[in-house]
Amino acid sequence: MIHAVWVINKAGGLVFNRSYSDVLPPLPLNAVLILAGTLHGIHAITGRLDPTTNSKSRSGPSSGQGMEAFEAEGWGGRVWLSGTGTKFIVLHSIPHSGLDELLRRIYEIYADAVMKNPFHTPEMPINSSLFETRLQTLIAGVNT
Repeated sequence: MIHAVWVINKAGGLVFNRSYSDVLPPLPLNAVLILAGTLHGIHAITGRLDPTTNSKSRSGPSSGQGMEAFEAEGWGGRVWLSGTGTKFIVLHSIPHSGLDELLRRIYEIYADAVMKNPFHTPEMPINSSLFETRLQTLIAGVNT
């Protein structure tokens, strides 16, 4: 089951947050913002940790992919980093298969419904009813 979807911009700001189940306890928005910022920092740090590569040979901050997954008691998260630095996070029940494909589909919806919108400002909160409707349909199909 998919519990929530978060989108974090390249600066670490939470630009989208929707819950799709009642399994995880609801958190106040401030707590979600703190968790998203912490996850962004951890992702950035783990992207720089690579014992097989000399730090001088790296080509910049996007050279490492960073943390891809994390687990807690009965639930976990999967992180997907886009080419522009936007992070897509899915919080899910354990075990759950097909998360990589799901994250790619979420990114396709984002690219089609948000980034093609001439009124959307990059790095700002996502306020697209088309994005939310298509994402709700996708998650409902996964959660059935």
